[in-house]
Amino acid sequence: MRYDYTSMGFITFDCLGWPFTEVPDGGGCAFLDDFTLAVSGAAGGAAIAASRMGLRTRAIGGVGADPMGDWVLQRLAHFGVDTSGMQQRPDWRTSSSIVTTRADGTRPALHRKGATSDFFVDDDLLPAVIDATVVHAGGVGLMDAMDHGRTAEVLRSAQANGSLTTVDVFAGSPDDLPAIAAVLPFTDYFLPSVEEAEALSGLHDHGDMARFFLDRGARCCVLTLGDQGAYYHHGDGTRFRIPAFDVAVRCTCGCGDAFNGGFAVALCKGFDPETAIRFAQATSALNASGLGSQAGVESFEHTLAFMEGTAQRA
Repeated sequence: MRYDYTSMGFITFDCLGWPFTEVPDGGGCAFLDDFTLAVSGAAGGAAIAASRMGLRTRAIGGVGADPMGDWVLQRLAHFGVDTSGMQQRPDWRTSSSIVTTRADGTRPALHRKGATSDFFVDDDLLPAVIDATVVHAGGVGLMDAMDHGRTAEVLRSAQANGSLTTVDVFAGSPDDLPAIAAVLPFTDYFLPSVEEAEALSGLHDHGDMARFFLDRGARCCVLTLGDQGAYYHHGDGTRFRIPAFDVAVRCTCGCGDAFNGGFAVALCKGFDPETAIRFAQATSALNASGLGSQAGVESFEHTLAFMEGTAQRA
């Protein structure tokens, strides 16, 4: 394979401020201690985290021919991500968010959907997309042009080419299930947050939710549980929960995206399932220690040392 990791889908420009406490009345002003810009999204944040930890990474998605899109492409390239598969058009607008991060790390956001809904992997681009050890579809449910069957075709082709496939979603209700169910038969590792899994399935028990997605074709389901860790449930019957790392959280923006990237690194390294989940959680925890996606992720060696030297919650 030419690449270790293809990260396809939701790639967004974020402007983040910290700490957010309230919206001022009228035309008032509130002061914040810190601002930053970041490339985020279930594909964008994952691509940068994976590249910073040494994977040969390609990003696939769309941006507008606007200042935000130019900056996203520059920032991806800065971190060593191949952007030759990125699409930029003047009639598109870059997916963008204003993220107001509270002192406890939670982050209400304002978002413009933008070019994530517009980009499309045509037959000419397909061979490059699937030329990777791990092919990730991040943001299924937001990719309007792709969600009508094309994402499933890409993942099916990736599996046929010998790639492992991972999927993350953007879901808020059972209405989002059809687009997601279409890709599950071609998904080796399904990586929703527990909130998304609950919204899609209507269930609340971790095992029941995992089986809901396994019954629809996923080979393995990994639920990210926030400060409760992660739950792994494979179709072969292997299942376990790993607690979260005990860290001071500054911003949770991009933690799931970082988990995706860390999990891809673990798959490429051939880690056993429990080590793979711990490594992905370590990547997520490092992300949470800074402001904005990939803020705390430095290198594979740094993440591995953090994983081995940091206590986990009970």
